[in-house]
Amino acid sequence: MAGRVGRSEGPWPWLAAGSVALSLLLLLALLTLLAVRGLGHFWPAPLALVTLEDGQRLAGRAVHEESVPGGEARERLYFTGNRDLAGDIWTWVPVAEIASRAFPEELVVLERRRWGAFLGRLVALEGEAGRREGQAAWPALQARLAELEALRGERDRLREAVVTPLVRRLERGPDAAAEAELARANARIRELQADMAGDTLVLESVDGRRLTQPLEEVLRALRPNAMSPVDKLATWGREVWRFLSEGPRAANSAGGVWPAIFGTVLMVLLMSVVVTPFGVLAGIYLNEVAHQGRFTHLVRIAVRNLAGVPSIVYGVFGLGVFVYGIGGTLDEWFFAESLPSPTFGTGGLLWASLTLALLTLPVVIVATEEGLARVPDHQREGALALGATRVEMLTRVVLPMTAPAMLTGMILAVARAAGEVAPLMLVGVAKLAPQVPVDGDFPYLHLDRKFMHLGYHIYDLAFHGGDVQAAMPLVYATALLLVLVILVLNLTAIFLRHHLRARHGALPRH
Repeated sequence: MAGRVGRSEGPWPWLAAGSVALSLLLLLALLTLLAVRGLGHFWPAPLALVTLEDGQRLAGRAVHEESVPGGEARERLYFTGNRDLAGDIWTWVPVAEIASRAFPEELVVLERRRWGAFLGRLVALEGEAGRREGQAAWPALQARLAELEALRGERDRLREAVVTPLVRRLERGPDAAAEAELARANARIRELQADMAGDTLVLESVDGRRLTQPLEEVLRALRPNAMSPVDKLATWGREVWRFLSEGPRAANSAGGVWPAIFGTVLMVLLMSVVVTPFGVLAGIYLNEVAHQGRFTHLVRIAVRNLAGVPSIVYGVFGLGVFVYGIGGTLDEWFFAESLPSPTFGTGGLLWASLTLALLTLPVVIVATEEGLARVPDHQREGALALGATRVEMLTRVVLPMTAPAMLTGMILAVARAAGEVAPLMLVGVAKLAPQVPVDGDFPYLHLDRKFMHLGYHIYDLAFHGGDVQAAMPLVYATALLLVLVILVLNLTAIFLRHHLRARHGALPRH
């Protein structure tokens, strides 16, 4: 018998492998871009003292360089700060006109609540302890900033943990004990404000202009040219932590994104709690209970088509049905005394979670049905033959084996819901909501409040910010953070899926 001649599979395996490799490279390039542009924003970059040929001097951080349109000349963009002195924080400098560049160690960067950053020199620190100049001013400034940070922390804790709950108690009715406690808290806040006031800085720009700056408005002070690599790494770590743990300020163009992180994770968790039982029950009914006829087939087609509906359509549905319909009715029934100010008749965390649950419901239904279809019929028949009822067969045999497929649906649902922005703009997301919707005041979880979301925060920074050049590093950093949040949520579901597969056995693939 002649041997069988093997047929070549042609170029298709190579094309498939190349497609996978290209996809992985593109993903790696995306993550690298986000990490370099986003995390690099927090690194203390050196400050250059630039002297031009005409004698003009400026201090700044080089951002990028590009060619002038229509010629071979090049210009370099410097971040120079000092908005209150110069009117702008960016300066284009022709490279050919730069006479010299130096990096003196005495150049300082001050992060301020108003007017943005100051770049220049520290002349003196004036306060109750007297006037300190020269070399003595810098360590005194660092010590006083540490004290101010502690005082701000105590003030903010009093406002969030004491004053705000007491104000809400008093809104519900007179309360003598609450009024007395509120008076004591406000008195302590005034004492802290008095302790923070009084100190001033005398600053000087590199072109010789002087400025008097209240120290209360200064958040941090750095001398990046005098820092060692270890000091820069420590400062980078502190800045990243502040970005993750603080709230936004300066119209979202500065500060951190903690409320957006909390709002994103909480909304996804609430969405998952809502969509999982409905999606699983619908999948069980369509595959195990309903008569497999033409109507059931049409329902399956409709469910799969709903998965492709644009998300903004779900946002319009949520606005009309959940917010104005159900929310307005709840206000008329239970919160009539608060009208015309709505309680549930406006966008909030609850309606956003329900809207995204509706958006991801088809994904969970389809994944559940596919998992049920993969359970061999002899598993069902064996359970029924041993005397189990149909409900016991479903709950004790079929569903445990289908759980990994259900979690696969949840992974897909979380990945889609966490990145959606369009529907949230209609049903509850806010540009600025510095207080998270969870506190110590009953009912602790406030589903009627608006919340911040990482995806909307990116959109707002990129398109609604007053300075796009300053916002772009924060856009990259927030985008990287959103990817990491989705990754953590998905990895949690993947871990549970592998655990269930190991416990109940893997289903055959066909």
